[in-house]
Amino acid sequence: MALRPVMVNVKAVDAAAVGRFWAEALGWTAYSAGVTTYVGPGGGLVWPDPVVLGIDVVPVPEPKTATKNRVHLDLATTSATHQAELLARLKALGATPVDVGQGEAPWTVLADPEGNEFCVLEPRDVYRDTGPIAAVVVDCTEPRVMARFWGGAVDWTLHEVTDDHAVLRSAQGAGPYLEFLRTPDAKTVPDRVHLDLLPYPGDDKAAEVDRLRGLGATDLDVGQAADDVSWTCLADPEGHEFCVLDPS
Repeated sequence: MALRPVMVNVKAVDAAAVGRFWAEALGWTAYSAGVTTYVGPGGGLVWPDPVVLGIDVVPVPEPKTATKNRVHLDLATTSATHQAELLARLKALGATPVDVGQGEAPWTVLADPEGNEFCVLEPRDVYRDTGPIAAVVVDCTEPRVMARFWGGAVDWTLHEVTDDHAVLRSAQGAGPYLEFLRTPDAKTVPDRVHLDLLPYPGDDKAAEVDRLRGLGATDLDVGQAADDVSWTCLADPEGHEFCVLDPS
């Protein structure tokens, strides 16, 4: 049994507007079949995509607080010219510069129209084949703990683990990385951005959820009514929320 990351879930007051921003930012398409706005590669909706992690923008009534998100996206660039062009385009779309203490870094920190931080990286060889999203980055206090949990939770390969950094990627070596970065502060507020996981066809979702609990996940009540939703909300050992979706 295994689970695969399939979506980055982003909460927004104006889900359609934030979805359009991310579609333009990534060169993808925004699909709004229901209340959420799904952002994925153009050419017609394919879900789950076999390579990329789509972005599902979900409407919520509460705006983002001033607290920095503990989960964010890193965007890849292929050259200094590409980085400069992407930064200019993102700002024209409504992104704003953000100071999160990065200092004189070669990457640039921006926020989307509702304040969700993300980074536009300088060219790095490791990210040349990831597509527009280089990595989903999670702040944590214990990367080794997170590597053990997430390495067991999903079918991705653990590439690196140290006291400061842990890195996973699809076993097929495609799409973005999942990275855990050591930070001194612990999580204190609900995540505005989280991962959605999906069992493979034929796998038992309930059994997968029980397996995650055995790895250290805890049940999470975010106000969902059990009779109204098909997904299960959990938290990892450091309290980061994530959802296990129904494969049917």
